[in-house]
This record gives sequence, structure tokens and C-alpha cells, in this order.
Amino acid sequence: MARLSPRKLSMFCLCVSAFVFLVITFQVVEELGQFDATIHRWGAQDGGVLLSDEKVDIGADSSYPVIVWWSPLTGEQGRLGECGSNKCFFTVNRSFYSHPSTQAFLFYGTDFNVESLPLPRLEHHHWALFHEESPKNNYKLFHEPVITLFNHTATFSQHSHLPLVTQYLESLATLTSHAHLVPLAQKNQLRAEGLAPVVYVQSDCDPPSDRDVYVAELMRHIPVDSYGRCLHNRDLPVSLRESTAMDDPAFHQLLARYKFILAFENAICDDYITEKLWRPLKLGVVPVYYGAPNVRHWLPSNRSAVVVNPDSEPKKLAEYLQRLDKNDGEYLTFLEWKHRQEVANERLVSDMKHRTWGVQDLTQNNYIDEFECMVCNRVWENINREKQGLASKTWQAQADHLRCPRPRLFDFEADHHADGPSLRKIWRPSYDQSVKEARALRRLVMKNKNFTVAQFWKEVFSFQINGE
Repeated sequence: MARLSPRKLSMFCLCVSAFVFLVITFQVVEELGQFDATIHRWGAQDGGVLLSDEKVDIGADSSYPVIVWWSPLTGEQGRLGECGSNKCFFTVNRSFYSHPSTQAFLFYGTDFNVESLPLPRLEHHHWALFHEESPKNNYKLFHEPVITLFNHTATFSQHSHLPLVTQYLESLATLTSHAHLVPLAQKNQLRAEGLAPVVYVQSDCDPPSDRDVYVAELMRHIPVDSYGRCLHNRDLPVSLRESTAMDDPAFHQLLARYKFILAFENAICDDYITEKLWRPLKLGVVPVYYGAPNVRHWLPSNRSAVVVNPDSEPKKLAEYLQRLDKNDGEYLTFLEWKHRQEVANERLVSDMKHRTWGVQDLTQNNYIDEFECMVCNRVWENINREKQGLASKTWQAQADHLRCPRPRLFDFEADHHADGPSLRKIWRPSYDQSVKEARALRRLVMKNKNFTVAQFWKEVFSFQINGE
């Protein structure tokens, strides 16, 4: 038998290896193609588990509209969601952009950016915005040129299509509950033992509301126990120092001992009301509130919180709180609604009764599910109108669906000992810059073609150069 030379043997082995590699490669490609087709045909739950046995036809003639989370808030590669009698296929897979069944794109405000948008935008493409957070997370959304790009909205504004004003309030029952209520006699005893009348707990320092500067000035005129990183002067128990402890019953018990809680939001916008207001009301502590200018629309009674007037000196507020601290009868008028377990505000009662989503309630959809279904049902409404030969219905966000004024800085300069460099001077320039960014973004989107980040900033700078 003839022997192969080492060179020929090497070449033979190389050819065999190449052939095997090609075979394996074709097998992998084929399996990936089958897997991709499976993902397109089936809805997947969290963790990649496929839905029951129901096949989801996402072919060219699909009977299920596709709705793409362009901001991957849910992380779901595919899910067939039921919204009453309608079903839609929800996915974070952006490759569905060009799928003929795709009807809508959902955006989460904090993650909304100009680096990638689903452009060109086809006539039947709906854009929907979900944004329940502070304006400081993405200021450009809070201007008419950008917010009106969306068809559907779910924001903290009562004017949005799905208002989330009470997103931090579980129920009226938790609001009127006496579970954490500390009797006034006990609070007075704690005061005599050295507990301050007022408590402040914030670790997000120097936000757009400029709250720390106001509170620092207030602290010159009345004792305030400050447990957070901002204006820190008192330590929490070791077991409560993690941010996850904010919902710990022990933390609630600590706060409930005080007469007043400084409930200062990080931004000042109508309807932007967070747990900072609801927490003291639930605990039976009088909130000293600075935030939504229209907060009185949402308070449980006309006399349930001390609402801060930002145009009045902190010294005057301190004097008022000291008067309430010394006068039990006057102080208790702020807790009458709590002791009676009555919410007199009809607007708040109606909102809680009629809202279609729940907070920490397994018997109801959460507000993200409800947002998805709002869009799904509106998509189906137009599909059904088309079948009936009717014109499509149009929805569009308005300027008041997400709007906040320019941040203000307080005139007094208090030494508030923020850790690291202060951020308080950046918010107004950031807001002013976002006005130009909003105009630039709208101009580019209306051209209805893809653009680069460099083109976006060139457009922004053109507004600056032209003084617009």
C-alpha cells in the first residue's frame, strides 16, 4: 500500500477538516433559522419559556398585531398578551420593525434616546410613551415638540391617556389605616426626650427642586432629624441603612414617631406626586409638602398637609411648625381625617375607584400591563374600523401630557454639606439645552428617515448658533 507523504497527509487532513466545518456550519445555520422561526411563531414568557400549546402565527397574514417595546422595559422576547377580547404579540425584538404585522412601538421615557428610532415611520405605526418618573431623567420629553410625536401616553400627568398620578398609592384603605398611627401623647413624650419635631430622609442630593438648600435654611430655625445622605445629622439603625429598607415596617415605625415629615419632591411639576407624600399620610404623620403645585387636588382632605409656599421664607414655615408642635388641638386638626378614616376629596376617591390598574394587587393589572393593553385595544379598534370601511381613528399626545416648568433656585445660599460637587447649578442649563434638543429631534423625525447622533447634535447646535 502506497504511503502518503507528510505534506500530502497534512493537505488531506486540512480538506477533511474544512469539509466537516462546512457541514457543521450549515447545520448550525439551519437550526438557528428554525429557532428564529419558532420565536416568531410562538410567544415566550419571562425566562424564554414558551406559551402553552397555542401557536402564535406571526406570518405575513398574521391575525395578531405585533407591538414592539423599542425600549426593552419588559425584556420579553415574545408574548401573546390578552387584552379583553383582543390579543397582541408583544416583543422587545427590534427585528420586528419591518414585519408587516407590526402596528406599534412602545417607549420607556427614561431609556428614550436619539441613537436609534423606528424610522421611517409608516402611516399605520403608533408610537406610545410610558414615563412615570422625574423629568430630570430625560428633560427633552417634557416639551411640546417631542411629546406630541407620540400617539398614546401613560405619564404622571392627569391629562395623559393613562394617568398615573396615584401610582404610589395602593388603596384608600392603606391611606386611612391606623396600623402605624402613634398617639399624640406618645409623640409629645418623645419630643420631651429629645426627638426633633421634624424628620427628613433623602439621599438623592441637589435635585432640580433645590430642596436641600431650602431644608438647610429651614434647619437653622427648627430642629430636623435628617437620616439620609443629604444634610445628614442622625444615623439610622444598621438594619435600616440599605435603600431596600424604605418599605421595612421598622423604618415606618421610626418615622411614625415624628410629628412632621418633610415631603419634598425632586422636581416640581403638576401631578408629579410620589411616595414622599403618601408615606407620611399612611403613617399618620403630617407631611410638610413641596412639589406638585396642584397637590391640593389630591390630598385626602383640605387640612391634611402643610403645603410649602416657595415664595415664603423658611423661617416663617419653621415658626408655623413650632406653633403646631406646641398646640395639640391645632396639630390634631391635620389628623382628623385619619382618626375618622374618611377621605373627603371626591377627586381622589373617584380616581382610586375608577383607575383600571392596581398597585401591589394581584387581582388587577399593573400599570405597565394596562399601558400595553391600551395600545393593543386602540390598534384593534382601527383594524376593526378598516374592516368596516371606516377611516382610522387618530390619537395624539398633547403638550400637557408631560410638562414641567423650568427649575428654580432659591435665593438664599445655605451651607448644606452635600457630599461631592453640588449638582444644583446644572439643572436650569440642562432644561434650557433640552428645549433645543426637543426642537432638533422633532425636525429630524418629521423628515421620516434615519439620522445619526452627529446629525442630531449638528441640528441642536444650529438652534444655538441661530439663537432660537
